[in-house]
Amino acid sequence: MTSPDDAAHPAPQPDPQDRPASAAEQSAPAPADGAPVPSAPAEAAPVPSAPAEAAAGASEPAPLFASPGRPSWSARPAAAAPVGPPAPGAGTTAPTPLGHVGPAQHAEPGTPFSPVPRPEPVNPFSPPHRPTAYGPAASGPAAHVPAPPAARTDPYGPVPYGRAPSSHADGSPGNGSHGTGSHGNGSHGTAPYAPGSQSPGPHAPGSHGPVAAPAGPARPARRRRRVLSVAWVVPLVALALVAGVVGGVLGARINPDTHLADAGLPVAAVGAENVDRAPESVAGIASRVLPSVVSIQVDGPSGTATGSGFVLRQDGYIVTNNHVVADAADAVSTSVTVTFSDGSEKPATIVGRTSEYDLAVVKVAVEGLTPLLLGDSDTVVVGDPVVAIGAPLGLVGTVTTGIVSALNRPVSAGDETDTAFINAIQTDAAINPGNSGGPLVDGAGEVIGINSAIAQPPGSLSEVGGSIGLGFAIPSNQVRRTAEQLIETGHATYPVIGVLLDQRYEGEGVAVAAVDRDGTPAITPDGPADRAGIHRGDVILAIDGRPVTDPDELIVAIRARTPGDTVVLHVRTGSDERDVRVRLDEGPAS
Repeated sequence: MTSPDDAAHPAPQPDPQDRPASAAEQSAPAPADGAPVPSAPAEAAPVPSAPAEAAAGASEPAPLFASPGRPSWSARPAAAAPVGPPAPGAGTTAPTPLGHVGPAQHAEPGTPFSPVPRPEPVNPFSPPHRPTAYGPAASGPAAHVPAPPAARTDPYGPVPYGRAPSSHADGSPGNGSHGTGSHGNGSHGTAPYAPGSQSPGPHAPGSHGPVAAPAGPARPARRRRRVLSVAWVVPLVALALVAGVVGGVLGARINPDTHLADAGLPVAAVGAENVDRAPESVAGIASRVLPSVVSIQVDGPSGTATGSGFVLRQDGYIVTNNHVVADAADAVSTSVTVTFSDGSEKPATIVGRTSEYDLAVVKVAVEGLTPLLLGDSDTVVVGDPVVAIGAPLGLVGTVTTGIVSALNRPVSAGDETDTAFINAIQTDAAINPGNSGGPLVDGAGEVIGINSAIAQPPGSLSEVGGSIGLGFAIPSNQVRRTAEQLIETGHATYPVIGVLLDQRYEGEGVAVAAVDRDGTPAITPDGPADRAGIHRGDVILAIDGRPVTDPDELIVAIRARTPGDTVVLHVRTGSDERDVRVRLDEGPAS
């Protein structure tokens, strides 16, 4: 049984030169010198195994001379044609299968050399195949083992066109073409890709010698890594340092550092904090007045109310506003607490109060208090400096300053059933909720008024506002009279002229009501106005020479007097005007 390899590669045939000579050959005469020597029939060269290869070899013109060379590792070279006339019976044979040997092709008569097929073009720029290990030895008893190839000077160097690496290391002509199963006659100079040759491949069975590596993608050339030399590194480092210094200088100029190593702030002279303030300065006034100012807190069913006050007597009498302690008077369970400037707290009781003047007096069980002096408010003029002291919003001991900005400012506070009429001193010193009941003092530290109310912008919906520079204080002369009555009797009186005023009248002066209202006569019979000859519908134009244009203005001007005082009213009846002297009566106690 034969294997596929045996069919592809027949066993080697005995060399004709090794057979014994026949009798005819032994008796044949030797040829003379110069005569042509008949040669043995040439070994048939392999022919192409496919018609495409035969056609390609026939269509391309072959060169006249073939370049001598060694057989290729990857292709079996064709046997060289012998010189001389062709052997009898020689001719072109049909293609034979790969590995079979057919009759050799002979050159035309008269040509000294046999035609050599033109080798197929080879890309001179493609890298050659690197030789690999020796292939397996051909089977059979005549297997030839060639010597290892000699090392090439440059294994990757270019190979000349039409030549291939030799299968013999010593460069001597071979004794036949190995790897095909046939023994050549030492064919030399055949092209590696001549027609009729077959390429069994690098690993074909029966091939001997080094086998070329299979063709593949060219290996990329290794790129040499570039390294900066010292001649470049040193200038670059120097340039970077210079750029850093320049950038730092420019940055410092654009955004200068405002921090200093030593602030070096000026130091005050030793003992400067102990300098005495002038008595007429705000600090001097505040230092004398603050110990007599208190904070008042009222806790009742409706909540907590806070205000201010100041000491009237050393035995614990304190004056404040009526609206500060009004809740305590109406509810039995309400408590009143007084806090002094040193932080001590004492409970207090209400001595008396009046809603007509918005004043009240409370008492604490403390002796040795420092009272404030009540000055003469009638001597105050617009522009006098003033200081307001109190506990706005519960902040005890707050001091603000300003001037007297107006006098005799008519102010009515409260509701219709409990309205206070004040002939107030107006000031621009800051007065806020919590300042009520606190003192308004002059440059000498004397009380000229009790802070009582502040103005609100028109249309304001808030019942509690802040200072807008318009504060009002009850004059100190009014405070003295009312406080004395409250301490002595627990009640306060106010003067009246005995008339009803027409609130709907518009025009110059203030008009007396023409009709009775709610059972109250327009003019009280045998009252001060009735005795002075004032009639219903008369218009009062001035009081003590001061013009009046609003009913409240006339009321506060009268309330600023004391019952029994006499005032002069300028009255107009019809078209007649006259001055009327009126002695004030005492109104009902409140």
